Amino acid sequence: MSEIITFGCRLNIHESEAMKTAIGGRDDLTVINSCAVTAEAARQARQTIRRLKREDPQRRIAVTGCAAQTDAARFAAMPEVAFVVGNAEKLKPQTWASLGETPDKLVSSDIMAARDIALPEIERFEGRARGFVQIQNGCDHRCTFCIIPFGRGNSRSLPPQTVIAQIRRLVEAGYKEIVLTGVDLTSYGPDLGEPLPLGALVRRILTEVPELPRLRLSSIDSIEADADLMRALAEDGRLMPHLHLSLQAGDDLILKRMKRRHLRQDAIRFCAEARRLRPDIVFGADLIAGFPTEDEAMFARSLDLIAECGITYLHAFPFSPRPGTPAARMPPVDGAEVKQRAARLRAAGDQALAHFLGNEIGETREILMERGGIGRTAQFAPVRPDRPAPAGHFMQVRIDGQQGRELTGIAAAGA
Repeated sequence: MSEIITFGCRLNIHESEAMKTAIGGRDDLTVINSCAVTAEAARQARQTIRRLKREDPQRRIAVTGCAAQTDAARFAAMPEVAFVVGNAEKLKPQTWASLGETPDKLVSSDIMAARDIALPEIERFEGRARGFVQIQNGCDHRCTFCIIPFGRGNSRSLPPQTVIAQIRRLVEAGYKEIVLTGVDLTSYGPDLGEPLPLGALVRRILTEVPELPRLRLSSIDSIEADADLMRALAEDGRLMPHLHLSLQAGDDLILKRMKRRHLRQDAIRFCAEARRLRPDIVFGADLIAGFPTEDEAMFARSLDLIAECGITYLHAFPFSPRPGTPAARMPPVDGAEVKQRAARLRAAGDQALAHFLGNEIGETREILMERGGIGRTAQFAPVRPDRPAPAGHFMQVRIDGQQGRELTGIAAAGA
């Protein structure tokens, strides 16, 4: 089987598994599934390609993913690259079966013309304790900093019956937690023959797959969270009390210049309402430091948002201009200041996480074991129990300590 090296998001993880099915028995390629969310992510992909070719000059490298879609010419110009495969083509078996039959190095099409999600059935996620199900792809919004819509195309949804069938397959294969993934998860549904919002899909999954112990959502846009989603969060404990929010900034003017759809108070209000409905909920969030025109007062409002929303898991990014986006043409913040602000965000995020983990000591939690002797609570906190258990198994533990970004726990008798 061909080797696949994955960069980026949970959606890429899912699609790499789907590519294994699409590629089939072909074993003569190393496939780089790239990410374009930052310039650094694309640079790391190119660096990896060069290193792999140095290590093995006979290696044939194919590049796909968002960076390959948005900057195909640059990857095609690399002498180390044998093929560049577009995002619309990478999950189709015929793409990989015919690769190399013509002199064409570039196999890609207009991603904006894509109208469906072509996913092979996935039976297992190698080495992973949870299963991922892609329910949506693409994005109809045009945030001024984001290149991803041009790598993924417009928003399109997987029919609910297909979603549920895939979840059943994974549950039958032994997976006890399923993560719903997508580019813009809360935009799920309007393009279907019978429109179905994300919340209604979640409630259908929980009703029609009662044997599923845990359902988790990847990143959502809080402004688009519908009433059914909030109801499911309040009423069904199998929907995990952990939401990762695409916030990006805490200052209203910066949010408007980003062309986001929410304001500061919308984010604070959503977190308060979700916490009222589900008191044990925790939030992750993305925040960008040093967006063009951001001054110290604007940045301070992003910094304050961590406490005001009660963010536990923070992903802080220094602003990275992406060629072709409106933000790349806006007046930039000094590069050293951008890095310094990102470091301040990360420090505040580390403090918030440490506070949360410290409050877990003394509690008894159910964890789902992963590789490496780590388990995850419903709130996604990593716990290292005092004795091993196979990945994919549940274990009851009493939290007795904290080591860095992990908790330690004592397994219950008979667990």
